[in-house]
Amino acid sequence: MNSEEISEQRSEQRIPVSLPVSIANTEGITRDISLSGICFEAKGFFNLGETVRFAVEFDNQGSHLTLNCSGEIVRLVNRQDKVDVSVKIIESALKTS
Repeated sequence: MNSEEISEQRSEQRIPVSLPVSIANTEGITRDISLSGICFEAKGFFNLGETVRFAVEFDNQGSHLTLNCSGEIVRLVNRQDKVDVSVKIIESALKTS
């Protein structure tokens, strides 16, 4: 599958951004995010097709937001001691604190 075929599968534009992600017993950093999906880099073991719950942290001028999500892992790319995890978001809720 080439990059043109992959981009045709995406229904939303991805925005490159680095934000902290908490998932299971590990933490990571986002590579990009869209309305329907996210890609993050983390240490750990993940399975293609697995349903995962994760939280993305946003800080903006003194306010803190947490995006709690569940989604399906649709792509994994091993990179040295970490893995890029692409997730199709199934459910999300924004929480302020």
